[in-house]
Amino acid sequence: MKSQLTLMAVHAHPDDEVLSTGGLLARCAAEGIRTVLVTCTNGEGGDDPNGFKPTDEGHDAEGVARLRLAELRESARLLGIDHVELLGYRDSGMAGWHTNEHPEAFANVPVEAAAHRVAGLMERYRPQVVVTYDETGGYGHPDHIQAHRVAVAATESTGIPEKLYYTAIPRSGIVQLMEYLRTTGMDVGAFDVPEDIGVPDEAITSVVDVSPFVERKRKALEAHASQGENIFILRLPEDARRMVLGQETFTRKLSRVSVPDREEDLFEGLREA
Repeated sequence: MKSQLTLMAVHAHPDDEVLSTGGLLARCAAEGIRTVLVTCTNGEGGDDPNGFKPTDEGHDAEGVARLRLAELRESARLLGIDHVELLGYRDSGMAGWHTNEHPEAFANVPVEAAAHRVAGLMERYRPQVVVTYDETGGYGHPDHIQAHRVAVAATESTGIPEKLYYTAIPRSGIVQLMEYLRTTGMDVGAFDVPEDIGVPDEAITSVVDVSPFVERKRKALEAHASQGENIFILRLPEDARRMVLGQETFTRKLSRVSVPDREEDLFEGLREA
């Protein structure tokens, strides 16, 4: 019996599902592809309702987690995600924060233990395509790096996914955005894009058009209202926001099926299989 086409996205925190894969998740849902979101932490590392930062004394980590998980449920509804699986680990916080040292922080969990749980989800849902971060976590966040390690280990141990992708922001896209913002008069100062930011264009294998889902993606971002101050995209002019949200790019790291060098569809080679 032919198994249902399924996408699994492995993310670190509530709101991460939107930023790099929200359009993909919405597009797959619209095409009848089952979508599974695995969120590894509860997001305790966000600002709390009283304005306390995660590094402040008195920060209400548990209250933040409850709020962010409620926001995640609304975001998932807006994106049409079929299944949300919560691993429930504690948010490690940004690199260098004292929260990195918490014994229950996700970054301190043995990779094999968390990977075993994700492998169990792969056994249950049988995803043909898995998406997660690259080995840098995109920008060095300890939980993103850990999510990468866990997703890769689960993929390798189960042998179930036919294809594995890393989210990737092309360096040229960041440069283009900065140049465009300067033309709009938006104050970006003398910001120059560092050489280590973004992925070289030649490393991008897959560019997915998600322009029909830009508004849905925007609403999903807005659902994470407690983090609104930290979501730069929501402060962009509309034209620039559509530029950023209208396509999602990936680096293919594994494919057990024949695919072209450049793809516009992560399920290339699987739809007729």
